[in-house]
Amino acid sequence: AYCGLGTLVMVLNALEVDPGQIFKGPWRWYEEGMLDCCVDLEEVKEQGITWDVWCCLGRCQGLKVDAVRAEDNGGGDDGRNSTSSSFSSAASLEAFRATIADACSRDDGVVCVVAYSRRVLGQSGDGHYSPVGGYHAASDSVLVLDVARFKHPPHWVPLPDLWRALQAQDKVTGRPRGYALLSRATTAAAAAAAATTTTTTTTTTVAAGEA
Repeated sequence: AYCGLGTLVMVLNALEVDPGQIFKGPWRWYEEGMLDCCVDLEEVKEQGITWDVWCCLGRCQGLKVDAVRAEDNGGGDDGRNSTSSSFSSAASLEAFRATIADACSRDDGVVCVVAYSRRVLGQSGDGHYSPVGGYHAASDSVLVLDVARFKHPPHWVPLPDLWRALQAQDKVTGRPRGYALLSRATTAAAAAAAATTTTTTTTTTVAAGEA
């Protein structure tokens, strides 16, 4: 049930996001117990975590999360029936393939994560999260870095099969899961905030001088 948290921890540490607290000794690394916002950890341990809440949790830790829900509209899905503004409208097998290929060829700190049904892939269990480690175009296969190594080591999955696994309905929400691109939040918001602060300070100083 901690696969969602384990996946997020892997991404946060890979992107070198500072948790703001010590893990062990001098090391400032994330571990699952630090992800205590958006949802109670005991609840996650018992029930797992839904796609919406997982995306929220990533944003709470300072990540930019570009998420796509794999809505199934009969093959030509554009995702427009998604009711969440936090999800992209580009949901299709072709878009998924293009996103995976692009993410796996970049070196600018972007990680792709998939939330899918193990059952569809013939594995034990059902809902699961894992980072993507690579894409092999010749075989159209995705390298899944399974966080539950006691079950599966990193393994290759045909991309169309993985897409179908993303589309499987989550029994908790009644909706498909999806995939997301995660990166460190851009400094644009911080820069805007700094600019606002500078403007405010300048205005205050001028006013004080005039007084």
